[in-house]
Amino acid sequence: MMLKRLLLTFLIAPMMLWANAAHASVTITFYSHELGSQFPHAFATLKGKVDSTGESVDTNVGFTATSTGPSILFGWVQGEISHAKPKYIASSNPHFTYELTDAEYRAVMAVTEKWRNKKQKSYNLNTANCVHFIAEVATAAGLRINSKSKFFKKPTSFLKEVTTLSRERLASGRILFKG
Repeated sequence: MMLKRLLLTFLIAPMMLWANAAHASVTITFYSHELGSQFPHAFATLKGKVDSTGESVDTNVGFTATSTGPSILFGWVQGEISHAKPKYIASSNPHFTYELTDAEYRAVMAVTEKWRNKKQKSYNLNTANCVHFIAEVATAAGLRINSKSKFFKKPTSFLKEVTTLSRERLASGRILFKG
């Protein structure tokens, strides 16, 4: 009887913990919201638990100008990492949900912090907008982007392009939803 308990403790219990840990991962969903008066037009949600730490994650990240107006058309303006409200997320277009490794999650969060801490004025419609931010997030998540894309001002088209370019990566079994 004692031998059975020892076997359970040293063989089966670790397998059960491993099986539970395998389900504790962070997923990222890429969204677009084509034009309109609310921002950002490209953003991502992150949900789940970090495998190595058990940290719960439930957030979203995007990048936008702090205020809109004509100045946004003429150069650099104040920018910020923004968090979309649930209603905005629900009205946006989800492209795919992808399971991140812990390293990819940390890389995505490092990109977010880099953009959060950029020297102001940090937003430029032509070179540092929400799509540029989400392109860097996608790269950190291990996805492929076209750095010369013609879609850096078209969030939906850009994320469709990412989906096409990352087809093999997304087919690896780590994609959970494709819109």
